[in-house]
Amino acid sequence: MKKELLLGTALVSSLGFASVAEAVTATMSGNHKTGVKGTSVDTSGSNDLISQINDNNFTVSLSETTDAGTQISSSFMLMNENSTPGDLDAGFTLTFTDGSKLDLLNAGNASDSHDISVPASAGSEGITVTTTANAPTGLNFAAGSTVYGVEFHSAADFMMDGLKMSASYSTDTGAAATQSARADGHFGIGATYVTTAGDSTVTIGGGYSEVENSITGTGLTTDEGGMHVGISAVTGDLTVAVAYADGDSVEPDGTQSTQSDANFLAAGVKYVSGDMTFNVGVKSGESQDSDTIGTQGTTTDAYDETSASVSYAVASGVTAYLGYTTQDVDDEGTRDASSSGSSWYIGANMSF
Repeated sequence: MKKELLLGTALVSSLGFASVAEAVTATMSGNHKTGVKGTSVDTSGSNDLISQINDNNFTVSLSETTDAGTQISSSFMLMNENSTPGDLDAGFTLTFTDGSKLDLLNAGNASDSHDISVPASAGSEGITVTTTANAPTGLNFAAGSTVYGVEFHSAADFMMDGLKMSASYSTDTGAAATQSARADGHFGIGATYVTTAGDSTVTIGGGYSEVENSITGTGLTTDEGGMHVGISAVTGDLTVAVAYADGDSVEPDGTQSTQSDANFLAAGVKYVSGDMTFNVGVKSGESQDSDTIGTQGTTTDAYDETSASVSYAVASGVTAYLGYTTQDVDDEGTRDASSSGSSWYIGANMSF
């Protein structure tokens, strides 16, 4: 722990703000989530499986403010000591006096930053897709980037009340390309608009992204990229949301990379009643694969999911979960029984 805190202090000092680095403010947060997951796949003769699920995180956030009022912040996350050491590649965020922000290094994609959150099960159940089916399972399937980038976020009420916008750019390392396609750079834009309609608060979000890829041998005919748009409405304790994405993604497929023309749709409802929260959501993704020389596929990969959960606030910072999900996957027009079936979860999360 001491080494990581010293590292954060050294990084802040390297920006030329040594006078404030010694007084850097460190805060800690984290969670311990554990439970039991049951999985039943549709493959004939397969056994139902039960497994323990753990999700343990510990985050240290570092921040300080210069005499000019600019806040400099960064963070790192530690996970289970017997596995990956944690997320240590975070960059810096500069927050200016007008409320705008600039992320430096590992900044992300501005299109992805404006995804609309669509309710779905809050549990940790699910079935791993075990084949090369490339149907998308989320809105950000075409929003790639590299860690060598920047992202600018406008202040609130940019140009008009309720509007925020972001723009991002990243570049590559200059290393030689490999057999599998990789993202060498990107640009992205995104926006979120919040307004009211009667008793409801309405949020509209959208974005566009283009990603440049490289690969040895036969080049890609289409780079990764696409758009997404979504809307959510909150009326009292009820939240309703729907979102759609369309674009091209580049996916690993055996020894080569596959270009996938895809779309994704999600819809969900959340209702809060006292200490209990009820979530219901549906997701549907489709794609048609083509090889790296642009031969368009004629069959469809598909992903369909229906999920629901009930969560209960047991005490401050302690929440119990019960979730259930059904999943259907098609690979090249044929149902993939090994990736289809149902899953349930029961567990609890303690956060601080």
